[in-house]
Amino acid sequence: MAGGAKAAAVAKKLTKSTKSKKGTRIHTKVHFYRPQTLSLERKPKYAKKSVQNKNQLDHGIIKYPLTTESSMKLIEDSNTLVFIVDIKANKRQIKQAVKDLYQIECDKVNTLITPRGLKKSYVRLSKDFDALDVANRVGVI
Repeated sequence: MAGGAKAAAVAKKLTKSTKSKKGTRIHTKVHFYRPQTLSLERKPKYAKKSVQNKNQLDHGIIKYPLTTESSMKLIEDSNTLVFIVDIKANKRQIKQAVKDLYQIECDKVNTLITPRGLKKSYVRLSKDFDALDVANRVGVI
């Protein structure tokens, strides 16, 4: 009988279909939502940028000092140096760059962007430093 029961079980399995009898799906919503599919991680063959960003700590911030008549007047009258700086530099970065390059303390930094697209910064020196001496050292005068 053991053999007969085994044969009956095999016959029962063979008569069952392996395909599912699921019919068409009944949609209950008006909108179709795309099913989530497998998203693989990107494996680029080459880098998007060929050159790395230049670190601003090597002072690409200050481009050059301005030597116009109005900037000379500011140096003499209000103890202020005028520089053309990188367009993306902020006031804190400009202050730090001036401190590192010329070993001077600044009271405040004012900036503006010229119509030519350059950023101009007015660096007011503290009372301890004289703008004329610094300008001579820098080579403005």
